[in-house]
Amino acid sequence: MAEAAPRWATYADLEAVPDHLVAEIVDGVLETHPRPRPLHSIASARLSGELDRPFSRGRGGPGGWIFMIEPELHLGPHVVVPGLAGWRLERLPAIPKTAFIETPPDWVCEILSPSTTRLDRGPKRRIYAEFGVGHLWLLDPANGVLEGFALVGDRWLLVGTVERGEAVALPPFEVVPFPLDDLFPIEAPPPDDPAAPPPAET
Repeated sequence: MAEAAPRWATYADLEAVPDHLVAEIVDGVLETHPRPRPLHSIASARLSGELDRPFSRGRGGPGGWIFMIEPELHLGPHVVVPGLAGWRLERLPAIPKTAFIETPPDWVCEILSPSTTRLDRGPKRRIYAEFGVGHLWLLDPANGVLEGFALVGDRWLLVGTVERGEAVALPPFEVVPFPLDDLFPIEAPPPDDPAAPPPAET
């Protein structure tokens, strides 16, 4: 007796997931993971800020882009939620009125965490290539590393790796570099740290 084909997760399955989880449908499987940790959220917000001024509003840069934090993308049968995504205005001239977007982005950044790295480096990276996303960044806040990939044909080409202390000048935003360290918070030294500044006099 033939086995029944695996059931493809539906959008109703996704909508039933509790709000404290991020839900995606990847290769027919409902994938859930916790909301981003603070370090992840800070890096996402700061990267959005670095790109928005020059590349969206044209202040100190060419403009011509629109960026979204954690948009819900419907790419064929897949529902994915990247950390950040950007579209050239000629490809997304009007903001959709729906809660999701079906136009593939021109650029995606996934911000890696222990609960998402398997998907971000595996199936989601393949899906982005299949749907013609031209550029993919993988940002690892815990280790302070950013990888930039460009789609060449149907394969990803690693075009650069940036580490702490270095400037980010990766396609498609290489014309306005910024320090990678600016994406990460500066933690105050512990109170008993001899390097800590003395308390202010009152």
